[in-house]
Amino acid sequence: MNLQSKIRNVQNFPKPGIGFKDITTLLGDGDAFKFAVDTIANNLERLGGVDIIVGPEARGFILGTPVAYKLGVGFVPIRKPGKLPSEVESYEYSLEYGTDILEIHKDAIAPGQKVAIVDDLLATGGTVAAASKLIEKLGGEVVSLQFLIELDFLKGRDKLNGYEVNSLVHYSAE
Repeated sequence: MNLQSKIRNVQNFPKPGIGFKDITTLLGDGDAFKFAVDTIANNLERLGGVDIIVGPEARGFILGTPVAYKLGVGFVPIRKPGKLPSEVESYEYSLEYGTDILEIHKDAIAPGQKVAIVDDLLATGGTVAAASKLIEKLGGEVVSLQFLIELDFLKGRDKLNGYEVNSLVHYSAE
């Protein structure tokens, strides 16, 4: 299935010069959504075992939860500060113009658990690299990073050396 044809490209959103990859059109197509989830789950099954799926806020929730369901494993959200109700572990990371913070419940990942991160988009790689470090801080082993879309021209994969990375749709230019 040609998933790229199911993704709407919205020019100049959220600001001028950006071509936003809108996955709501793919999500609204039951066959395309099922194909994407099944393909990611099949990729992870080939690894020989994942204990838990982690999804960064917010579109990682949309893709990660059905993948976790299909694999019969749990799902853990990684969120922005102040969104989780129990004790959290935080990780601060650099952005192009400043810093950001991600949080996860301290008891969400057990030491030695095999973790796959599922998200909608790999752009510059900063968020998923930070999520990986946060999981490792809790003792988890990041065994795979799975994305619906990768913006190859932003070279986010370069920040993820040492991780298994898979993306279903690639864009080589804006």
